[in-house]
Amino acid sequence: MHADARAEWERLLAGHETLHTTNYVLVEVSALLQSRIGMDAVRSLAADIVPAIDIIWIDEGMHRSAYHALLVASRRNLSLVDCASFEVMRRPGIERAFCFDLRFSERGFLALPPANG
Repeated sequence: MHADARAEWERLLAGHETLHTTNYVLVEVSALLQSRIGMDAVRSLAADIVPAIDIIWIDEGMHRSAYHALLVASRRNLSLVDCASFEVMRRPGIERAFCFDLRFSERGFLALPPANG
């Protein structure tokens, strides 16, 4: 899905979209890149991608809300990071997520890029 993701990323940047993520997502992505690809990938993330994104820091209240949502959902394939992202998106009314994750669509968000097929 790399080609679709890259095309959507470039479209969003060209359209001067305000892009948001959370510190939780950055922790998760950094750990994944470090373990699967190596530190050069983490450095590229920090140098090339993070500067283009507004980072929303999960505070204690959002963490508690996300943790509660995780426990209430009681689903094995739903993470605390997912629940924190949903919480962050709901508060200011963010409707679109740059992801291939069906859990966002299940929660009523529009996933970009659209899934092929």
